[in-house]
Amino acid sequence: MNYAPRGKPAPVVKPGEFCFAAVALDHGHIYGQCNGLVEAGATLRYVHDPDPEKVAAFVKAYPQAKVAASLDEILADPEIRLVAAAAVPNERGPLGVRVMEAGRDYFTDKTPFTTLDQLAQARAAVERTGRKYMVYFSERLHVECAVFAGELIAQGAIGRVINVIGLGPHRLNASSRPAWFFERAKYGGILCDIGSHQIEQFLFYAGAKDATVTEAAIANYANPDYPELEDYGHANLLADNGATNYFRVDWHTPAGLRTWGDGRTLILGTGGYIELRKYIDVARDSGGDQLFLVNGEGEKHFSLAGKVGYPFFGQLILDCLNRTENAMTQAHAFKAAELCLRAQVQARRLA
Repeated sequence: MNYAPRGKPAPVVKPGEFCFAAVALDHGHIYGQCNGLVEAGATLRYVHDPDPEKVAAFVKAYPQAKVAASLDEILADPEIRLVAAAAVPNERGPLGVRVMEAGRDYFTDKTPFTTLDQLAQARAAVERTGRKYMVYFSERLHVECAVFAGELIAQGAIGRVINVIGLGPHRLNASSRPAWFFERAKYGGILCDIGSHQIEQFLFYAGAKDATVTEAAIANYANPDYPELEDYGHANLLADNGATNYFRVDWHTPAGLRTWGDGRTLILGTGGYIELRKYIDVARDSGGDQLFLVNGEGEKHFSLAGKVGYPFFGQLILDCLNRTENAMTQAHAFKAAELCLRAQVQARRLA
């Protein structure tokens, strides 16, 4: 919940040229969102949240942020171009619509919606306002080996991508979680929540514009004290270009692992394959951001921490300024959101 990578500064704008605000500090990912934007040259001007403790902690990390009394105060500043937020998941959609209606672009933590109706309202607001509804899919955008995998695929290193396997285990740490985390209507379900990462990565790596959920399942295997929690989920997808996907997400990371989750992605192409060990290389001291490439030229291992950077954030800033779509298309963000919601709706319960 507090995953917030820091990279090397790579500004694409001058100080004050792109001002943004941070609101709705319900999830710790807001720190990752702000780190990425600030490192890309954005100016963090305001912060707002009704919880003074959250605001105090945020200002300690970002003393340049002025505490705003309300969202309206932020939206009244004509220099604010984007609002970043990590609200309770079921509040993210309505907040985004409000921000876009005020003429600002919106950058939310995943999952961006908890219902298909919220998605429909956001799609309509984007059409009506011309603003952006961008999503912080951190497991690809803020992981250097995941960024590099995309570059290798674009270069043709493994040919055409035909299958992606995504593994997204997380540590529960139930006692440190807020109450909303265990309320199904608020967090949306495990496939909607952390499953959104996996579906977004599949679409991106496979170069797909759409997909069908062919099978999905959820369960609560080990947490009877939290009856609305889903601690396990998986799904299979078939893309419009014929690529396939299986992903598994869970809250069963054991206490003995040195980090919060052994996230991995395996990408099969017609000319080779890639394995990503994102956050840890188990039982080794090499850390995360490990990429393994096997193709017709042989076997290669890349240790990528601190070597690739996070280009999404600079691209997003320039997209907002130039009204382009180089960081992520709106269609891609919404399609990833739609598919995780559809997977959640049709999932069968295993336990």
